[in-house]
Amino acid sequence: MTGSGEDPRVAGLRTAVSRLRRQLAAHPAEFPDRGIAEDELAALAAMTIDGTPEVPRLRRSLLLIAGSIGSVSALARGLSDVRDAVELFGEPPRGRG
Repeated sequence: MTGSGEDPRVAGLRTAVSRLRRQLAAHPAEFPDRGIAEDELAALAAMTIDGTPEVPRLRRSLLLIAGSIGSVSALARGLSDVRDAVELFGEPPRGRG
């Protein structure tokens, strides 16, 4: 936890998501799945407001964002930063079965 009581992983995720959202907004080219990326980045941003996000939901959003903008090389660094921030939350617990 940071001095403010906030989980540093959440703060890092919020920063990475904010940066990628700005990069995407500034990117001039349109591409078919841009709306999906924008929606999922907004969802990730909302998750950072409520405390510790659910790992499965984080990973789902990351996959959707990566699939949406993965071929846009100008956004690769921002996407990598978001992926790194999501990975800090670890693996979701395995169910018994």
